[in-house]
Amino acid sequence: MFYLDDIGRYFLMLKGVFSRMTKGSVIRNLIFKEIDDLIIGSLGITVFLAFFIGAVVAIQTALNLTNPLIPKKLIAFASRQSVILEFAPTFISVIMAGKVGSFITSSIGTMRVTEQIDALEVMGINSLNYLVFPKIIAMLMYPFVIAIAMFTGICGAYIAGVYGGFVSSTDFLTGLREEFIPYHLVYAFIKTFLYSFLLATIPSFHGYYMKGGALEVGKASTSAFVWTTVVIIITNYVLTQLLLS
Repeated sequence: MFYLDDIGRYFLMLKGVFSRMTKGSVIRNLIFKEIDDLIIGSLGITVFLAFFIGAVVAIQTALNLTNPLIPKKLIAFASRQSVILEFAPTFISVIMAGKVGSFITSSIGTMRVTEQIDALEVMGINSLNYLVFPKIIAMLMYPFVIAIAMFTGICGAYIAGVYGGFVSSTDFLTGLREEFIPYHLVYAFIKTFLYSFLLATIPSFHGYYMKGGALEVGKASTSAFVWTTVVIIITNYVLTQLLLS
């Protein structure tokens, strides 16, 4: 019953987010600030992780191709499929659940502890719209981050495979283009759009409805990370069944 109560409050929160909209000029400034904090601030770690994930996938694939009859271009094919279908959209989103999610939860939770949210309500401002809506809009740019992660991951696979001596540049580029299905990109970005919404709203829920003092802010951040990750993994499974079966 406890979890059902939280699920109900989550959907009531979403209803509150899209009602009683804050003044447009104020929301616009908040959106730009959230883009800087959530999107621009995540590019560095995203590029770093994606590059080495792609490199590791290429090396692991190469080391397991012990049969001389299997063409080396399979290294590029496997790296491309792994990065585009799973590692870039899903693995990076799990990492972002820790970075972005903890930032959102702690910032809103601190406002709850210091009674700033109560002050917004006293002034007649819809605190849910003021705090959560800009984060949802800002996270609509999250697929742009994942697109960069895909490109960087494939670059990492190329550098590790070619300069590591596992595959020639010609074979890698041939395998990279082989049997490419554009729908796989559509599938990846559909997942990414849903993940962006989850990354914005679940941590906001845990921060907004937390109770207690400064110690509970840390606990709420941990709880937000766990539940965001769980929901992302379940969503990934459901979408894979629906979109690729």
